[in-house]
Amino acid sequence: MNLFDCINIDENSRVPKYQQIIDSIIYNISEENLKMGEKIPSINRFSEEFYLSRDTVEKAYSILKERKIINAIRGKGYYINRTKLISKTNILFLVNKLSSYKLKTYNSFINNMGPNSHTDLMTYHCDESLFINLLDKHKSSYDYYVIMPHFKTENLKHTSFTDNAIKALKTLPQGRLVILDNIKSIMEGNHIEVYQDFENDIYNALKEGIDKINSYKKIILFYPEKTMYPYPRRILHGFRKFCVEFKLDFEIFEKVIDHMIIKKGDLFITIEESDLVSLVKQAKEDELVLGEDIGIISYNDTQLKDLLGITVLSTDFKIMGETASDMILNNKKGSVKVPFNLIERDSL
Repeated sequence: MNLFDCINIDENSRVPKYQQIIDSIIYNISEENLKMGEKIPSINRFSEEFYLSRDTVEKAYSILKERKIINAIRGKGYYINRTKLISKTNILFLVNKLSSYKLKTYNSFINNMGPNSHTDLMTYHCDESLFINLLDKHKSSYDYYVIMPHFKTENLKHTSFTDNAIKALKTLPQGRLVILDNIKSIMEGNHIEVYQDFENDIYNALKEGIDKINSYKKIILFYPEKTMYPYPRRILHGFRKFCVEFKLDFEIFEKVIDHMIIKKGDLFITIEESDLVSLVKQAKEDELVLGEDIGIISYNDTQLKDLLGITVLSTDFKIMGETASDMILNNKKGSVKVPFNLIERDSL
């Protein structure tokens, strides 16, 4: 088959010519006009045939190589590298950390997207430089970019976005951008947002359980100020707002310390899994019964917390993933807040 007979470059189109090349080659693969391992014209020949600059064709081939649609063999030329995923929607799912609840969102997302999509999961560990490098490397490689933005400052505190991260996000096609979990009002554009409202979520969820919470003498939040994977300070603001409004005696600690004095009538809220484990262990050593002598509420639900009867404050991470995929599949835009609830179990 003569590839040039199938390539269509429209001089009057507003679509950049390099993108027209990419689209034409992908279309011909999906139509089975091009097969796996088939050789395609060189950059020079392609540019001569269509009177295009060499830079234009080179940019198209570079993107096709990055997407692993073609590969280059030195001294031989360019070849079709893969055909199976061409007709699928290719998605980059970029998270700040791998945790059980992030994976729950991811699994819900890919299951709901169905078989006509392919999703790559990558992690940037709350690191701005790694985040920007990943976006720069892959900004032309995917049909959609699903991103959970959480960053750490130099002193290991949380920030939702950085100026450089926003600049990097704006280089992506906004109609193909999905912001999950954490949003910021200055991010404008025709993108999708599926988020939790950290300050008001914890406030409203604790308010749901005010009758039981009122039975405790003191409420203590363990909020890690500095950590490799920091948490939004809006959680702290919502907690303070709740305690002040309902005139509750409260304290805030960075973590559970060894041999911490635990008194009957204390209610603890933990964010880090390690603090939950330490607290349950100390309560057991002190022969204190959860839900009777003391109370424990943990942040973000997991199967293990359900099994152990730990009360949680949690976003519905399954719905987060499903909602994002539904909006992609139905070509919807806009902002959707995910449900966040107090799930009462034996520890309260």
